[in-house]
Amino acid sequence: MKKLNFAVNQHNIVIFMCLYVFLVLLLNTVQAHGISGKDAHFLQENNGQAIGVFIYLGAKHMITGYDHLLYLCGVIFFLYKLREVALFVSLFALGHSITLLSGVLIGLKINPYIIDAIIGLSVAYKALENLDGLKSIISKIPNPKLAVFVFGLIHGLGLATKIQDMTLSDDGLVTNILSFNLGVEIGQMIALLGALVAINLWRTQGGFYKHARMFNYCLMFSGFMLASFQISGYFLSFALL
Repeated sequence: MKKLNFAVNQHNIVIFMCLYVFLVLLLNTVQAHGISGKDAHFLQENNGQAIGVFIYLGAKHMITGYDHLLYLCGVIFFLYKLREVALFVSLFALGHSITLLSGVLIGLKINPYIIDAIIGLSVAYKALENLDGLKSIISKIPNPKLAVFVFGLIHGLGLATKIQDMTLSDDGLVTNILSFNLGVEIGQMIALLGALVAINLWRTQGGFYKHARMFNYCLMFSGFMLASFQISGYFLSFALL
């Protein structure tokens, strides 16, 4: 997996500051990613099995899940072989499925602001890994495959926490959650296929490595901003009590 030089100069710092301001303005207009509106209403009002609908809602959640997709785009950014893409994505999917299913079915839960902040940091972590910047922060860099699996566990727990905030009927719950998880994985495959096609087209058009550094800087700051947004929400939730 190819890495980038993490060195920065004064010109880059100016760009980072402008990007930082832009992302602050952007992310403060975005609510935490979750399940709301008509989808949340259906989940709470549903009684009995609704396999097709739960598959659809799971796929929709993943396709619109900017936090998950940002992380996975970082994961596949420097993967060239389809076998490697399949391995890393499968590890993420396995971790995501374990905590999504166990979280909902056995009640494993964590504060939604905290888990979403960690998810944001996972995006920043992957970007730093791509930039070869982790070595300046930690002495022993974790195995990338293990890191993807662990972050998959965290992302799945984040979704499980949001689902637990709703009151779901016990009638057909196991089948419905399994269907929802299947939909999540289908949505993930669709979204990643689009991202992979776009990245490969970028490589064939030239200029990929010229701009790859900036792409990952954007990814890193997006992750930090997502995390800071959730941390701010965490403290504000106490202030409003």
